Amino acid sequence: MDKFKIEQLNIWFGKIHALRDINLSIYNNEILSIIGPANSGKTTFLRMLNRLNELEPYFRMSGRVLIDGREIQTIDLEVLRRKVGIIFALPLPLPLSIYDNVAYGPRMHGIRQKSRLDEIVERSLKQAYIWEEVKDRLFSSAFKLSGGQQQRLCIARTLATDPEVILFDEPCSGLDPISTAKVEETMLNLKKNYTIVLVTNNVKQAARVGDRTAFFLSGELIELDTTDKIFTAPKDKRTDGYIRGKFG
Repeated sequence: MDKFKIEQLNIWFGKIHALRDINLSIYNNEILSIIGPANSGKTTFLRMLNRLNELEPYFRMSGRVLIDGREIQTIDLEVLRRKVGIIFALPLPLPLSIYDNVAYGPRMHGIRQKSRLDEIVERSLKQAYIWEEVKDRLFSSAFKLSGGQQQRLCIARTLATDPEVILFDEPCSGLDPISTAKVEETMLNLKKNYTIVLVTNNVKQAARVGDRTAFFLSGELIELDTTDKIFTAPKDKRTDGYIRGKFG
């Protein structure tokens, strides 16, 4: 079952043609890894899935992007961004306690009952695989956490608003290998209940966690296949060259 269906998508920022004739589907409960060199359009593609590109000046697009069969342009932005959460490259915790970071979204959506908030905070921190590390200091500052812990806290904060899709934009770019492994483990566990799209410059990470992998180059989708096929028998020599580190 398709979660997203993208048809003939083109995106421009002024005269820059950032994405060209993109056609692909994203399935429910999969991790789709997106790889490609700088300026390949992969982050533009990711930000399109919850309409963040619209914040950029001179943005325009053609084509269709559907979620659950409905065009995203027809969905209220607040509703869409609650449904499609995003985790950025740098962890961005709020200047609040660990507890209040996770409770922030539910409170914004009208939940005030302490027992309900307690339940959401604990569930979200457990889903993000950080509960055991923070359960005894929930009311200390989020800034006291390590970088990897802050990133998992940001995942918990996103989960607290009950999304259906989680977008990851280079979530491990500033993390050490141990923290990276914990974030990857979190992603693999989350796909049981969520659809995940991961943009990464780390081809090994794409190979470790992706069910399918898409290779973007100069705004075009060059190849999309199961991750195993992309990394062992790619159809396009440009895909093979990028994976082997010959460019990018």
